[in-house]
This record gives sequence, C-alpha cells and structure tokens, in this order.
Amino acid sequence: MSERDKIYFASDFHLGSFPVDKSDLREKAVVAWLDSIKHDAAELYLVGDVFDFWFEYATVVPKGYIRFLGKLADLADLGIKITLFKGNHDMWMFGYLKKELNARIVDNELELQLNGKSFYIHHGDGLGDGDRSYKLLKKIFRSPLCQWLFARLHPNLGIAIAQKWSKHSRISSNTEEQFLGEDREWLIQYAKDILKHKHYDYFIFGHRHLPYDVKISENTRIINLGEWINHFTYAIWDGDTLELRKWN
Repeated sequence: MSERDKIYFASDFHLGSFPVDKSDLREKAVVAWLDSIKHDAAELYLVGDVFDFWFEYATVVPKGYIRFLGKLADLADLGIKITLFKGNHDMWMFGYLKKELNARIVDNELELQLNGKSFYIHHGDGLGDGDRSYKLLKKIFRSPLCQWLFARLHPNLGIAIAQKWSKHSRISSNTEEQFLGEDREWLIQYAKDILKHKHYDYFIFGHRHLPYDVKISENTRIINLGEWINHFTYAIWDGDTLELRKWN
C-alpha cells in the first residue's frame, strides 16, 4: 500500500437535492471518487454543502446517503482524518457525524499550516460586502433559538419543508455558473482584502459552483472547488503543490 500523504478537498455535492434520481447518481460518483483516494489520502476536507439539507434531531437524521456515509466510515476506519465544513445548505450539523466518524466540524473558516504553507479555508457563503439579506438569514438560521424551534417540528414535516425548498434552488435548474472576472468575483475580492492584513499561500472556497484557480498575488492562489452537479472537481495537496482536478 502506498504512503498516505495526500490531502483532498471537495465541496458542494448537494446530496439529496431535487431531482432525486440525479442525486442518487451523483452519490455513486462521489463514493467512487472517495474509494479511489483511500489508498493515499491522509486527510479529507469537505468544504460545505455536502448535503442539500441536513438537520440532526436528537434521535433522528435525514434518510438516505447510506452509500456515502458508509464510505466515509470506511475512510475513517482506515485512519483518514475527515473535516466537514458547515455550508449554507447543511449548517445544522451538530454532534452526530463527529461521533460516528470522529470528524471535525468547522463552523466558519479554518486556518492551516501544511508543510510551511498557509491555508485559509471557508465554504464561502456570506463573505465580503453586500448580500445583507442572506447574511441576516444565516444569522437567524444559525441561532440556537431558530434551531430549537425547528427541532420542535416533526421530522416528517421539517424535512418535507426542506425538500420543497430544494425544488426551487439553483441546483434543480442545473444552471452552469460563468466566471465574472477578478474584479466582480466576490470571493476573489474578499481574499485580496484579507491579504492586506495577513498573508496566506492558498485560499480554498466552495459555494460559488464554479471551479477556478486564480493567482491573486505573487505568492498567493485562490481555488474554488466547484461542484459535483456539472464539474465534478476537487483539489489535491501533495505536500508541495495544490492542484485543481476533475474526476473522470
């Protein structure tokens, strides 16, 4: 068996999104990719919106995802460290996946030092200027009061509401995003503002649903991981370089 020395990053699988048949096919693709990396992966970072909806009741979690969760358990049992970021679709992760997978759950940003290189990782939602309505909504949804109130709903009702919402999301329309240029891509602008105060070698985001690898200063790159609806992209760190790749 080869040495486990690679670190993998992916985001925006949106498992469980409408239509269900496409989500099931996407889950199988994700599982095949995870199976392909288990021989050399030391760590796996899933940078948000892994699920199109996720809420952990005290004794209930959403149905489905059995192949995906089983494969994550397989990786965890092999000693691969798993880190899950809360996205805007699956922000209601609490203790279940931490307990079952020994996974680290990240609420917002995570700063890493890997082999002398600095990383800034965030799902990407609610960053930068503008989008005040979403930022307010995010604050409400993440509040303990909102989570307590939602937990009072029977799971049949709560998950049905989420599934109805999913039918009207950008995932269901299957629209491909277009690159707007560095001056109009808000995550690029956000990263450049961060660099004014602190240096990072790499910024890694999800959320944008558009894979890109852009050099924003002499020693800094920003990578958006894209999604698994149209692009099936991920990033790999081999200890020296960070590379954006496409699965199959």
